[in-house]
Amino acid sequence: MSIYGLRSMKGNVLVCLTANPRFFPDCSKDPKSLSANVPAGDSAQVSFRGLAQGTYALSILHDENGNGKMDMAVFIPKEGFGFSRNPAIVTGPPKFKTAAFAIDAAEVSQRVKMKYML
Repeated sequence: MSIYGLRSMKGNVLVCLTANPRFFPDCSKDPKSLSANVPAGDSAQVSFRGLAQGTYALSILHDENGNGKMDMAVFIPKEGFGFSRNPAIVTGPPKFKTAAFAIDAAEVSQRVKMKYML
């Protein structure tokens, strides 16, 4: 997966991959999820290997202050975020099905653009 559009190289990029719609977009409580935490400057490429075939979705957070969570201003995210397949964001996070992609025998790549509301 490649990530682009970071507004700064501060903090970390938190990536979470899940196959369970119940745990999307915050898949931190999914015991079967895979995650990566990389410095923002090194976040251009993140890989997950050995995935079983199935349908997955990615959620990404640019945790600029390094506190491990999405900071909010009322109901608006203060930090960047992104999702697989780059779905349109209207109100709230997308549904699993709009960010989902299939993993089969071939290598799959996602190119995710970070979004910032503030």
